[in-house]
Amino acid sequence: MAQATLPPEVLDDAKARRYNADAAGLGRLRAGAFVAPALALISLFLVFPALWVLYLGLSNYRLTGAAAAAPQSVGFDNFVKALTDPEFWSSTWLTFEFVLGSAVIGQVVLGFLIAWIMRDRTGPIKRIVEGLVILAWILPSAVVSFLWVALLDRDGGTLNTLLHLQDFAPLLDHPMLSIIVFNIWRGAAFSMMLYGAALGNVPPSHLESARLAGASGWQQLRDVVFPHIRGHVLTNLLLISLWTFNDFTPFLLTAGGPDGKTEVLSVHVYQVALQGGELGYGAAVSTVILLINLVVAVFYLRLLRSKK
Repeated sequence: MAQATLPPEVLDDAKARRYNADAAGLGRLRAGAFVAPALALISLFLVFPALWVLYLGLSNYRLTGAAAAAPQSVGFDNFVKALTDPEFWSSTWLTFEFVLGSAVIGQVVLGFLIAWIMRDRTGPIKRIVEGLVILAWILPSAVVSFLWVALLDRDGGTLNTLLHLQDFAPLLDHPMLSIIVFNIWRGAAFSMMLYGAALGNVPPSHLESARLAGASGWQQLRDVVFPHIRGHVLTNLLLISLWTFNDFTPFLLTAGGPDGKTEVLSVHVYQVALQGGELGYGAAVSTVILLINLVVAVFYLRLLRSKK
């Protein structure tokens, strides 16, 4: 039996409907209308500021003076200055040290330990511990920074008073260690919540089988738990690394001192751009920071895909 064929105009109309339709059946025009507000906000608060910073980085724009009224293009001079500036590289090294100590090691380990210890607990103890950890995370940076300065102050600080110590000043004697410990205490809540959710997806039967097979606690973590939460670990590392890399809170504790020992990149940009008035140079440094963030993000994403 010969197969019936549709008229050409019907076929063209069907192709047009398939071309213009989407999975929700909205059509391109209405679908575009739905995403337009989000695209407008992204353009206004992300794309435009990024392009504006790039423009400033190519100029000699200053906060005050003649260059503020009539900035001139200087090409890539600001970027060359940044890449040849010893202070920039010193701040870069301090930033990586800060990220490695407080995020990659500190928050990951402490967050996982709290989540692991509390995974099977119920009742008020679990709620109190989790509430205290989350409280440190949600309090404003200015508040917690003031509390830590009051705790570690050399003259009349809470720690010196409780321990009957004299002239013990961690913020002066061990400034980098102090802001690392502070950031671990401050940011462990996110890792705790993420790992808590991830551990809830580990089948209890797998852990029970490993225990019956004589696996030690470390072997259970290595061979049963970590394979199930590997994606969560890498996602957590990506997020907290980027957050810590751009964190400005150390300035509230030490203002980059003493002698620049805690002048991470975010503080360095603030000092050269706002305190020093070199907005063009500060914008160039900010662009370099953005590129470093992109490299770190691509590294983690590739590692995440390779582990699937």
